[in-house]
Amino acid sequence: MNTFRTAAVGLTAAITGGALLLTGCASTTRASVAAGAGSSSAPASGAPSSPPSASSPSSAPSPSAPSPSASTGSSSGAAPGGAPAVPVRNGTAGNRLTISNGTTKVVMNGTVVDFGTVVRDLAWSPDGSRAAFIDGAGNLDTANADGSGRVMVARAPSGENWSHPVWRVAAPDSSVGSPGVDEILFAASQGGKTVLKQVAPAGGAPELLTIPLTDDFGPGGNPLPQTGNTWPTTGGRAGTVLYANGGTGDVYIRDDNIRTAAAKLTIGSEPAISADGGTAVFVRSVNGHDHLFEESVQGNRVARDITPNATTDYTEPTWSPDGRTIAARTPAGIATLPADGSAAPTLVSSAAGLPAYRG
Repeated sequence: MNTFRTAAVGLTAAITGGALLLTGCASTTRASVAAGAGSSSAPASGAPSSPPSASSPSSAPSPSAPSPSASTGSSSGAAPGGAPAVPVRNGTAGNRLTISNGTTKVVMNGTVVDFGTVVRDLAWSPDGSRAAFIDGAGNLDTANADGSGRVMVARAPSGENWSHPVWRVAAPDSSVGSPGVDEILFAASQGGKTVLKQVAPAGGAPELLTIPLTDDFGPGGNPLPQTGNTWPTTGGRAGTVLYANGGTGDVYIRDDNIRTAAAKLTIGSEPAISADGGTAVFVRSVNGHDHLFEESVQGNRVARDITPNATTDYTEPTWSPDGRTIAARTPAGIATLPADGSAAPTLVSSAAGLPAYRG
């Protein structure tokens, strides 16, 4: 069971073995985080990691459209991590992987689908039937998987930039006091301030996603940043939310039970949570490259580098629906690797953009 989901009943901090353990909460503030075997380095004690060099939450994907060879043909090149050169196709046939790049074209199903409008930061509903994205005017849209049935869910106010929408859907669960939820979360930036907002998929006025002022641990609680929050991701039976904060360089976890609770999870950026809500993957800088790390959001919280031999940057990770595969962006295209880190990443597409899996 996700231990964080009991937070609303009562969160208790206990010091065990020199680490701060949060009873009833999956997140923890540690003086240091151990990297996995084979990791070339770990972040300095208590220091935020460097931001990813290849991307940032506010940056738009490459504006270039996928080339014909990237979408339907083949090419060759060295795979990330120094693997031998192999033929590379678009890598999206039969695996639910999609790639959006800020044009009207989305790579999926082994081909390219034209949505008829600019598609940025594409995300999918849990059942894979609808896409959510930011259109060319900066508004939040949804559409069917073939680009039809497009609906403008919300219009961005003048001067406000929206990014990285994600569907948050969860059924009511009376056993833990979790309400049902069906909404789209996204980051909204204006005047140098970034916050998370929420809106119903059917449309309406977006509202601020509540972040508690403190995490309720320690005397008076530790303050939680109210701005700089970005890159939301959701998963699990109760729709647990992870998000990053550009100011602190940390990943945070937020949940709704009887009341809303949140806390720091780990050092990193660009988090993605598995569909079952049990594991986070995120980005950390190690020796000049952006690596992918994994960490449980439940009881056993040790960050593990699943790309320890990286010779390129891995950013913007995403989970396959079955939790077995992680896809990530690289300068050469999209790479995938086993979620347990048992094999090196393989370049599966030379089409550049943001990877996302249909549910």
